[in-house]
Amino acid sequence: MSEIIYLTKERMVQLERELEYLTTTGRIEIAQKIADARSHGDLSENADYDAAKEEQGMHEMKIAKIGHMLSKAQIIKADQFPSDKVYILSKVKLKNLDDGDIEQYTMVSAEEADFTTNKLSVTSLVGKALLGKTLGEKISIKVPVGILNYEIIEIGK
Repeated sequence: MSEIIYLTKERMVQLERELEYLTTTGRIEIAQKIADARSHGDLSENADYDAAKEEQGMHEMKIAKIGHMLSKAQIIKADQFPSDKVYILSKVKLKNLDDGDIEQYTMVSAEEADFTTNKLSVTSLVGKALLGKTLGEKISIKVPVGILNYEIIEIGK
């Protein structure tokens, strides 16, 4: 059975644009770097050529990875899920029971996770612990640095 990669429409569009850039402009830029390095003479001792070829390999791996993600992608919307429990795309507000701080996260797939924008992967330790929980529930989550204690104070879309 084939793995489904859940993405929001916005993330799907970002990936499609990135793939378009990488397969057009990106490939042209790398081909130019290789041509420039090749013009410097003996390829057996040409560090610029080796670096450009290495960059080309990494570039092609990135194209393959994004292409794979898009081929397995299924678009999801927050309104597909009830708001009585924590699901993917839920906006969850938590109260840290140890220090009283309030934290808010949007639950997303691993491919969209970005801690700097409070997008928490449903496959992370905290994400897994939150899935299926309801408003008012208190949870303790064992993480590498210790135990986190939270209360769910809001669930939204």
